[in-house]
Amino acid sequence: MTVVSCSIDERYVNPLFEVFDGGDFVLTSYRDVEDTLTTMQLFLQSEEDAPRAIELLVAAGRIVGVELSPVVGTIPDEDWKLSYRKHFKTEVISPRLVVRPPWEQVTPAPGQKVLTLDPGIAFGTGQHPTTRACLEYIDGLAVENANRTFLDIGCGSGILAIAAALEGFRGVCGFDIDPDAVQNANENAEANGLDIRFVRGDLSNLSATVPMKNIGGGPTADVVAANVLGPILVRFADEIASTVNPGGLLILSGILDEQYPEVRDAYAAKGFAEVSNRLIGEWRTGLFERR
Repeated sequence: MTVVSCSIDERYVNPLFEVFDGGDFVLTSYRDVEDTLTTMQLFLQSEEDAPRAIELLVAAGRIVGVELSPVVGTIPDEDWKLSYRKHFKTEVISPRLVVRPPWEQVTPAPGQKVLTLDPGIAFGTGQHPTTRACLEYIDGLAVENANRTFLDIGCGSGILAIAAALEGFRGVCGFDIDPDAVQNANENAEANGLDIRFVRGDLSNLSATVPMKNIGGGPTADVVAANVLGPILVRFADEIASTVNPGGLLILSGILDEQYPEVRDAYAAKGFAEVSNRLIGEWRTGLFERR
């Protein structure tokens, strides 16, 4: 197996996943605890694909504002299939929620829900600061009142919606623009014994996207999570705002700290008041209430 790889600062990982369009090329990332940089990798079936893969990766880097210098190497096929496993370990989110990969065994504490997740090539393992913050908010909201509908915008691996369902939210559903992510999310929901509807869709055609039958027959939900990117949250503020019931709550994430004021102001203009926010590393996540 041929692999194209490069190292980048953690702040560019999520944006790079969002903008990279490599067709059949599989983009993954990992960071050892001893490292300060994250390694991005493209796995290729043929070495002849390397020049094109490098071109696409460099182009994606320029879009997010970083110059990449990819290198080409090789690894045994079996190592490729299992390589991401060593970087995805069981993560305790709270006394009520733990996220585990299917290859690790966990004995839950009393009252603790275990979310089994194989991220495949989709974004979302619970270890990235944006996902972690969203899970913490979901966990807290479930304790407060889980008798609410939930929508996951940009679902990735499905981790946020699955966590919401495990913690008691009803009518849980989600969507993502990436069909591979949707498939992965549905597989993860099934692995957890949950009936969650994930569909392919995007914010530019929201009326045809939201899986409405799972949220009471309407296009809105009581709690909405959108873990995408700051600029996308601003660009589609109207569309995202329209999915939240009056008095409902909105979790916004995927936001670099310096981008947060712009995002907060964009949603204030749509009638949302900030309830709280939390910073993990360089990423800030906000909880907002629709007035």
